[in-house]
Amino acid sequence: MTGAGTQGSPPAEDLEDLYENAPCGYLSLQPDGRIVKVNRTLSAWIGIPVDQLLGKRLHDLLNMPGRIFYETHFAPLLRMQGFFNEVALDLVTSDGRKLPVLANAMERRAEDGALLFTRVTMFQAAERRRYERELVDARAAADAASAMVKSQLELEQETAELREQFIAILGHDLRNPLASIAAAARMLRKEEQTDRATKILDLMQGSVIRMSGLIDNVLDFARGQLGGGITLKRQVEDLEPILRQVIDELRSSHPDRAIEVSIEFDGPINCDSGRIGQLVSNLLGNALTHGTPDEPVRFSAATDEQRLELWIANGGAPISSDAMTGLFQPFFKGEAGTSQRGLGLGLHIASEIARAHGGTIMVSSDDEETRFTFVMPLD
Repeated sequence: MTGAGTQGSPPAEDLEDLYENAPCGYLSLQPDGRIVKVNRTLSAWIGIPVDQLLGKRLHDLLNMPGRIFYETHFAPLLRMQGFFNEVALDLVTSDGRKLPVLANAMERRAEDGALLFTRVTMFQAAERRRYERELVDARAAADAASAMVKSQLELEQETAELREQFIAILGHDLRNPLASIAAAARMLRKEEQTDRATKILDLMQGSVIRMSGLIDNVLDFARGQLGGGITLKRQVEDLEPILRQVIDELRSSHPDRAIEVSIEFDGPINCDSGRIGQLVSNLLGNALTHGTPDEPVRFSAATDEQRLELWIANGGAPISSDAMTGLFQPFFKGEAGTSQRGLGLGLHIASEIARAHGGTIMVSSDDEETRFTFVMPLD
């Protein structure tokens, strides 16, 4: 007779079954970003067989906003710190439905530091998203009910406060950490670094410059939408140093591109040099993004007794007449099917800066070149 204490050991856990049928999705990515392993759970969630998922990129499983987030946040964050936690993404199922998930990822590296693969875990988040939306809706309903009993003066005061808070958050909570990252990168560059560390510092520098431009554009767009408009601090000053600085920053983030520069000023100019530098940064960045890589981008700035004129030209396919009509509209993304980075605010902000200076931006585009010309009267 078997005793009470010898009725048998509990069954051993099947690790393969635990992976394949876990209550969460698992996938592993090769160093080139392609899926090398995925479990049945994730395959069932999105309705795509495992063998059809192998070789795809995670980017291919996301909706358009998710792809943008992947390129601007997911991939750079992994390269810089090797992991991330609780990133909200939306997968696209085989029948076109959106599947909200929360993703965690961690790189696995060899002893010599070489990347072996990246492990990604996904949890369904539909209920969590629904709960969050309900909270937002409830807050909005409460705010609307409260607004009905306020006087017009109180509403205007509240709007002004919200505007200032929003601008303060963008200006302080985003700029200060970015400045710290830039300062840390500069300090590290003064020390001896490995080739890999140097490449990471180059990536950080390019990201800081790009993020600074995005913050400037979003901040200015927010001011314009909330009633503040583009603000200027005009004074008579030498404009050339700020233009040289902007050009050098873009050269550092596009080391493989040639920029030809010609600047001929008669003397100091009455303008907001920082804003003019922002205008040039947006136009020059646009030319570097869309111009033919093997042709130089040309920049010219000059003054006479009556006006300042600067232009930026690049080679490449001409802008279509349809695209030309919306070129300076906010969130304009250009030709359908083209791959563009950014929020579509750069040209809009540039045109607003030009208008605030009493000037204009004109565009010409043909098979030989695309040229943006800014003209501003001199007081």
